[in-house]
Amino acid sequence: MAAADAAGETQFPPPKVLTYPASAPPLLVTQGAEGRLYKTTHLLPDRPCALKYRPPKPYRHPILDARLTKARLSSEAKVLERCWREGVPVPAVYAVDPAAGWMMLEWIEGVPVRVGINEWLGERPEEDGVEIPAAADGTPLVDLMKRVGSAVGALHRTGVVHGDLTTSNMMLKPWNSGRVNGSVGEEHKAKALEGDVVLIDFGLATQSMSDEDRAVDLYVLERAFASTHPRAERLFAAVLESYRETFKKAPSVLAKLEDVRMRGRKRSMLG
Repeated sequence: MAAADAAGETQFPPPKVLTYPASAPPLLVTQGAEGRLYKTTHLLPDRPCALKYRPPKPYRHPILDARLTKARLSSEAKVLERCWREGVPVPAVYAVDPAAGWMMLEWIEGVPVRVGINEWLGERPEEDGVEIPAAADGTPLVDLMKRVGSAVGALHRTGVVHGDLTTSNMMLKPWNSGRVNGSVGEEHKAKALEGDVVLIDFGLATQSMSDEDRAVDLYVLERAFASTHPRAERLFAAVLESYRETFKKAPSVLAKLEDVRMRGRKRSMLG
């Protein structure tokens, strides 16, 4: 594994911005098919940031690859800046160099929503058959679902669709204070779900005012939620309820969502 990592670094060295003296030694956080995510610092040594880097693709023609990388990073940065101006919970953009293939973002402390939900559920084996009832109103998990719905509603109100909404592409940014009443075990579970929901990874995002596009965005999240958190699938209704309260055009989007669901079921039946 170490040899593979070393080979990867040789083939795709980090961008030059990470070699500046003012930068902290970069930490490779994750690597995907399209790029890498590093943790480093921005301007000040105590100001952590995330650096998203799209290395050159050797299988593409160099000119085409450079154009695609520049276009995709420019688009992502514009979408994030628009969301930030409109108060949508997204990371701030600190700097971007589309020609060099990198973008520097605010580092969001915390864990993905997926991790928080799984911790709260206790990661029981699937065969125990336990489901969270739909009427579990007032529980920390329902409260989190409502924050997710509010975040997505704010995003769509801005005229942006994410394109890849999953609980892995949402972070729980910890609150500074606040405790819950109850036993130590229940308090620990509740704290796993505390924090502001921040939407991340806008690589597939587009600017759109279409109800169809918004409905597809919700459908992707609904299917991802059912697949990742099957025991809490019934609580997705809380996401849609909060979405309706946050976004005044939600009724037409949710009506379109029914059409999208129907098409999805037909595709499943046809294989």
